[in-house]
Amino acid sequence: MPHSPAAYPRSRLRRQRRTPALRVLVRENELRVSDLIWPVFVREGQDLEEPIASMPGVARLSIDRVVRAAEEAVALGIPAICLFPYTDPALKTAGCEEAWNPENLSNRAVRAIKAAVPELTVMTDVALDPYNAHGHDGIVRDGVILNDETVEALVRMALAQAEAGADILGPSDMMDGRIGAMRDALEQAGHKDTLILSYAAKYASGFYGPFRDAVGASGALKGDKSTYQMDAGNTDEAMRLVARDLAEGADMVMVKPGMPYLDICRRVKEAFHVPTFAYQVSGEYAMLEAAARNGWLDGDRVMAESLLGFKRAGCDGVLTYFAPRIARLLNQSS
Repeated sequence: MPHSPAAYPRSRLRRQRRTPALRVLVRENELRVSDLIWPVFVREGQDLEEPIASMPGVARLSIDRVVRAAEEAVALGIPAICLFPYTDPALKTAGCEEAWNPENLSNRAVRAIKAAVPELTVMTDVALDPYNAHGHDGIVRDGVILNDETVEALVRMALAQAEAGADILGPSDMMDGRIGAMRDALEQAGHKDTLILSYAAKYASGFYGPFRDAVGASGALKGDKSTYQMDAGNTDEAMRLVARDLAEGADMVMVKPGMPYLDICRRVKEAFHVPTFAYQVSGEYAMLEAAARNGWLDGDRVMAESLLGFKRAGCDGVLTYFAPRIARLLNQSS
């Protein structure tokens, strides 16, 4: 049971809040640069930085610029970067074949980063939406997202990414059975050390809109993703999904989105005691950044406060577009 403080005035809880030194001395949770994963969008071209209108301050980068971002991450102490490709629309098909092309944009970017800064952890996204003519995370036939056929495609995609040198695979598709299929295929192909960070509890959310703009999936998407992403009203289902993915061989798990689902982060961490991450998604970033740019909020303060909330909820780390900015602030204050 929690300790009950003595009655006032013997107990004055403001004593330990009196000075900055006292406040930091008793602080229960702390955000560190080592808690960050930086999501980066990659596009074709040379020496290109293409701003994303719905994500102020974020841009699609050509591979050479992505390598520079990776070098910046290492310099700042950010331990991992996560790649998301903006695929040429001409390469998008109903079969999503470009997803497992060894020379696709994402795989070339992985190899370029590992050649330049091999010490940086590289994470990749395992889902078909950047390659799908229909904009969905799975293969579509007659308006239905096919589970088992999608899993077969995702396994091919995962193997190609592991072969390119990805350290962590991030299956974000929410198909049933994909973690076990990927883990078995990775073992058989000799990629026994490749980690899987499963998007185990990914909700069908309205906060993904700017991301879909960033990867070019917005215009192609027909319908919504409610048949495979989670219903926002469910919490027990998230626990079943996490348990299943861990049983199938996931090394770590993710909750997505982040801030509206901090209760899920807490439940997952307390129940499973495994590395637990959250994704502060594009819509969360966009609303905070837009409010700050309009002068309605103190941008640095709400950024730091929102990220500390993930640690307080039990997360071991967070994917955030604020990563380089908060890293610079944390490094300045250390």
